[in-house]
Amino acid sequence: MTDPRDMIRQAEQQCQQRGARFTPIRRRVLELIATTRGGLKAYELLDRLAAEHAAARPPTVYRALEFLIEHGLVHRIESLNAYVACPCPEHAHGFQLLICRHCGRVEELHLDDVNDHLTQRAQELGFEVQRQTIELLGQCDACRQAHSPALSAESP
Repeated sequence: MTDPRDMIRQAEQQCQQRGARFTPIRRRVLELIATTRGGLKAYELLDRLAAEHAAARPPTVYRALEFLIEHGLVHRIESLNAYVACPCPEHAHGFQLLICRHCGRVEELHLDDVNDHLTQRAQELGFEVQRQTIELLGQCDACRQAHSPALSAESP
């Protein structure tokens, strides 16, 4: 997992370079997401934020999420309706997410050739891709090893 402090520093730099306002609420939303293993749902985020800021309301959270997604700092996990921090927002191309169904761990891949191939094929079919989400659901190596039956010394 990427260090959340590094993610925040990178987000600050990126917003400054783009002339975008990285407000305290946007920063805090990113911090909360970045320090949570796996995805964080919007209402979980709202609950955590409301514990710190009594004025926190759903529109506040959704506006912050919109900003963070627009700037590539956060990704929405469609299948879980949750959000995860992007460990490499400088990567301008598409991405794929590996999601462990057991522990919730999310890994981001950047297989640009996969995205390019899909976009090219869509164009050949006269389809304009407006958003692409590729999520691979399964089980991470650690969970698979932890939950596989132990080999007994007495094999039949």
